[in-house]
Amino acid sequence: MNDVFIAGIGSTSFGRHAGTPIEHLAVSAALEALLESTIERELIGALYLGNFISGPLNGKEVLAGIVGHRLGLSSIACTKVEGACASGGIAFRHACMMVASGQAEAAIAVGVETMTHASTKVTTAALNCAMDNENDGPSGLTFPGLFGLAWRMHAQRYGTTRDQVSAVVRKNKSNGLKNPLAQMGADLSMEEISSSIAICDPIQLFDCCPTSDGAAAVVVVSKAVASRIAKHLKHPLVQVLASVQTSGPPNIGAQMDLTSFSANVSAATKAYALAGVGPKDIDLVELHDCFSIAEIIDCEDLGLVPRGEGGHWALEGRTAVGGEIAINPSGGLLSKGHPVGATGIGQVYEVTKQLRHDHANQVRHARIGMTHNLGGAGVACTVSILKGLEAC
Repeated sequence: MNDVFIAGIGSTSFGRHAGTPIEHLAVSAALEALLESTIERELIGALYLGNFISGPLNGKEVLAGIVGHRLGLSSIACTKVEGACASGGIAFRHACMMVASGQAEAAIAVGVETMTHASTKVTTAALNCAMDNENDGPSGLTFPGLFGLAWRMHAQRYGTTRDQVSAVVRKNKSNGLKNPLAQMGADLSMEEISSSIAICDPIQLFDCCPTSDGAAAVVVVSKAVASRIAKHLKHPLVQVLASVQTSGPPNIGAQMDLTSFSANVSAATKAYALAGVGPKDIDLVELHDCFSIAEIIDCEDLGLVPRGEGGHWALEGRTAVGGEIAINPSGGLLSKGHPVGATGIGQVYEVTKQLRHDHANQVRHARIGMTHNLGGAGVACTVSILKGLEAC
C-alpha cells in the first residue's frame, strides 16, 4: 500500500456526548478530516463507516448513507462495516484498498458509536452480540469474564502479577492526562488501582475501558493526489505501509490458548511482511487495551515485547513514552474510552498526529507507528503500519 497516503484526520473527544445524535458526531469528525485534507469533495470516491451497535442502541442501521448524504457525498458508495470492536480498523482498511486498487483517488473512513445514553444492562447485552452466543452463551461469560480467564492463564504460565498489570493502568491513565481527547486520564497509585471495585476477579474497575461516545475520521488519497496537495497542507503526509485484516475463532471454546489471540499474530506477521519492516522498527503503537491484561497479551502477540514479558516491561517503564517501545501514548482505551466503531480510526488519528510530530504526548523521533484493533473474542483483527514522510 505504498501509494496510499493520509491527507486529513478528524476526531471528536471520546466521552459523554449527551443528546448528540450519532450521525452528528460522525459528520463533525468527517468534516474536520475533509477540511484538513484540502481536497475537493468531488474527489472522494467512497465512504466506509465503522460501527457496531447503532441498530440496538440508536435504531439506525443505514448510518453510512445518512452520514454520506449530510456530507454532500452524493452518488458514491457509502458502506457501513462491522467487525465488533474492530469495526473502525476494518473501515480504514477498506478505504485504503479502494485507493490502492485505483478505484478511487480518495476515500474517507469514519468510525462512530454512542453508548452512554443506554443503561448498563442494555449496553452489556448489545456488546455481548460480539460473542458467538449460540456456543458461548451457556457459559454465562461476558467480556470481563473472558479477559479475567485470560489474566489467570497468563499469570499461571508466566507469573504475571497484579502490580505488573496495574503498571499498564497507571501508565495509560497518566498518558491520558496529556491527551485532550481522552476522558479518563488520572494520576493513580498502585494501591488505588488494586483496591478499586471488583468487576470479575481478577478484573477490577480501573482494569476496564469506560463506556463512551465519539467519532473519528481519516481521508486517504493516491500518490498523484498526495503530490498535488502536499504544498497546500499545513502538516506532513503520512504513508500507509500496510493495513491488514485477519480472523480468528469466533467463540471462546475454539480458542487454543487464551494467553494469545491467533488473529493478532497473523495480522502482525502479514503487516510486517507487507510493510517491509519488523517489530524493532516500530516506534509506537496504539493497541487494543479494552482491559489492562489485553495490552500485555497484545504487545506480545504483535512481537513488540518477548512472549511472557509484557507485564515485566510495563512495570519497568519500558513501554512508556521514552521507553523502548511507546505503547498507547494517547492513553489507549483505558483513558480515551471505547466508542466501539470509532476506536480503530481513533487509533489511526493518534498515530498520524505522532508521525506529524504534533501530538500532545509526543514520542521523540517517531518515524513508524502501528495500530492494532481487535474484535470480539478474537474473531477479527486489523493491524496497520504507518510512516511519516519526513522519514523517507
